[in-house]
Amino acid sequence: MVLSRLVALLASLLIFCWSLPVWAVQTGTTYSKQYTPPPSYSNAQLAGQDFSGQTLKVAEFSNANLNRVNFSNADLQGAILSASTLTGTVLHGADLTQAMVDQVKFVRTDLSDAVLVNTILLRSTFEDVVIAGADFTDAMLDGAQVKQLCQVAEGVNPKTGVGTRESLGCR
Repeated sequence: MVLSRLVALLASLLIFCWSLPVWAVQTGTTYSKQYTPPPSYSNAQLAGQDFSGQTLKVAEFSNANLNRVNFSNADLQGAILSASTLTGTVLHGADLTQAMVDQVKFVRTDLSDAVLVNTILLRSTFEDVVIAGADFTDAMLDGAQVKQLCQVAEGVNPKTGVGTRESLGCR
């Protein structure tokens, strides 16, 4: 079941990325506008940066130092944060729908009111995180992660109206 959800999520992400226009055709063989790819911050040292409120759809932050970065209310839909470190990072109210956040180390990270719908979080670790009001609906987590997060889960997401415990399937 987890594998089929992963395949479906990856297929959706690929379809989204490939459906973006590469060239805008004006007339004949003249090209009027070239597609600008999303920003890439792979392997970047971004500690302490402020990305709050920014639109960073499908941006790549893989293997980056995101310690103490402010992503409050940022639009990170489809973003890739794989294998990054997020110590003291603020993701309050951020939209991480369909993001790849696998193998990430969350330490003292604020995920309150974040939307993590269909987000891949496999092999990520959570230490002293705040998840009040976070929506994990259909997120890919393993059983140990869910058990750990259920211990601190509370609140309702203000954007989706879904309870954190409900989205995690806590008992």
